[in-house]
Amino acid sequence: MGCACNQRKKKFEVVLDGGKVVFEHPIKSTADTVARRYPGSTVREQAPATVTARTPTAKTI
Repeated sequence: MGCACNQRKKKFEVVLDGGKVVFEHPIKSTADTVARRYPGSTVREQAPATVTARTPTAKTI
């Protein structure tokens, strides 16, 4: 049986009309259940985090 690790890396957010995130969870059905408690809210998948590498700045003498 395969590992389910990759499925838990996603996160779903419950977002109010004004754009405020009120709940985050890795399981979509749980986020849908919480969204029913907030009229007008939506569930969206959280954008993946981007990693940016910083290059050191050159020092001038």
